[in-house]
Formats: sequence, C-alpha cells, structure tokens
Amino acid sequence: QVQLVESGGGLVQAGDSLRLSCEVSGGTFSSYGMAWFRQAPGKEREFAAAISWSGRDTYYADSVKGRFTISRDNTKNMVYLQMTSLKPEDTAVYYCASRASYAGSRYSPVVYDYWGQGTQVTVSS
Repeated sequence: QVQLVESGGGLVQAGDSLRLSCEVSGGTFSSYGMAWFRQAPGKEREFAAAISWSGRDTYYADSVKGRFTISRDNTKNMVYLQMTSLKPEDTAVYYCASRASYAGSRYSPVVYDYWGQGTQVTVSS
C-alpha cells in the first residue's frame, strides 16, 4: 500500500514563499510519476505541477508557471513544491498524488492512483 503524507502548508502573506513536502512510503517511488494538485473552496481539484520518475521532466499549470517549482529526491522518497510570489488566489488545499502508469493525461486527477490527505495553504492579501 502506497501512502503519501504532505506537510509544509500554512498562512502566509502575498508575495511570500512556502515549500510543501510529500513523503511517500510503500511501492517503488522512483518509478512513479508525481504531481501536486490543489482545490480551493467551492472549486474542482486542479492540476498545479507534475514531475517524471527521473525528475528530468516537469510540467506546470499556466497559473503557477514561473512561480512554483516541483522537484523530487528519489533517495529520500520525497517530492517538493517550492512556491514563490504567492497570491491570494493560490489559497487552497494542496494534494500530492502518485501514479505508476503513464497512460492518460498527467493533468487529470483520474490517472493518479494514490493521494495524500492534503495540506492547507492560505495566502492573505
């Protein structure tokens, strides 16, 4: 059984930075595609960033491109999301997700097999 545990969320001001972490246990982490999604109150879960199993390839939503950086450490079974220049519209619960298969669109939550419980990020103006 694969388990994902996020940490690092909190309350920050607009313009601040925050780093989210996701620890993965079980399975073969180094073979998984990983992603961060977020969900704001009253909205659907949306894609934020994804990274390939090797870490060589990264993908971002237009709304976070240039401000967020996804990375991974396969020696520690960790994936990170470095967020800078945060905006109030970044306020959401952030979820870490993993997938073993590379079929389907990495931008869709339905292709991911396992999810963390989420960590709240609140950005005040």
